[in-house]
Amino acid sequence: MALAKSAPHVAAVHDLSGMGRCSLSVVLPVLSAMGCWCSPLPTAYLSACTIFPPSQRFVFRDLTQEMEGSAGHWEELGVRFDALYSGFVGSEQQIRLLRELMIRFRGENTLVLVDPVMGDWGKPYRTYTPAMCREMKGLAALADVITPNLTEAAILLGEKYENAPTSEAGLQEWLERLSLEGRRSVILTGIRPRPGYLGAACWDRKRGACFLSSVHEEPAQFPGTGDLFASVALGALLSGKSLEDATALAVEFIGQCARRTLALGTPIEEGVQFEGLLGRLMEP
Repeated sequence: MALAKSAPHVAAVHDLSGMGRCSLSVVLPVLSAMGCWCSPLPTAYLSACTIFPPSQRFVFRDLTQEMEGSAGHWEELGVRFDALYSGFVGSEQQIRLLRELMIRFRGENTLVLVDPVMGDWGKPYRTYTPAMCREMKGLAALADVITPNLTEAAILLGEKYENAPTSEAGLQEWLERLSLEGRRSVILTGIRPRPGYLGAACWDRKRGACFLSSVHEEPAQFPGTGDLFASVALGALLSGKSLEDATALAVEFIGQCARRTLALGTPIEEGVQFEGLLGRLMEP
């Protein structure tokens, strides 16, 4: 009898929010459902994701010191990873630390995915400084795959958000530029290829080709869908799927989750109800 393949081991560097479906509360269950062993390295703890109304009771704990100690302990243990996956980071120091971590733990076959979480709707997040954006550009340069939205793509390219392409030819131009002359693959999220549809475009460095995937756009904007998208795409890539198929799976799954959430009528700020659909991500 053939032995079962061991679960791909993923280091997930994200924040953890107590309320709201985003970051590690999404990453861990999704990657586990897709057959991965996920080791979290939290960058910060927040009592709730930032879409919730501000409050004097809001809790934020920076975990930079704990990140440094954990990475050192992992190195002592001789840990090996099949993938390194980064999302939200809270400071220049954390980005520099993450660059060092990627160099230290990157093996010959380690897949590095960077979700350059910096902003949305044409503006950087209020916690992001110009210096952090520059550091993130350097971090993304180490990646095999990046998953920016249009705002983050514009920041990485030094373009104005208003110049974001709408045509397929324009999208391909941005994707090729983001690929750093073919050195990395790119999945560009939040594109609208035609009225009423929302999806993603990808550039596959192995095939030297661009692909588009979209679904009907639902009448709501949910927090945390970028984290959900990147997690599904990574899980698919680690299962052996092509970048095109991984992108299509993530686009379709987000669409299913959005439709389910709207049908259930739960508050938008809680994020999409993905839990009941995790079975669709599991290999038969």
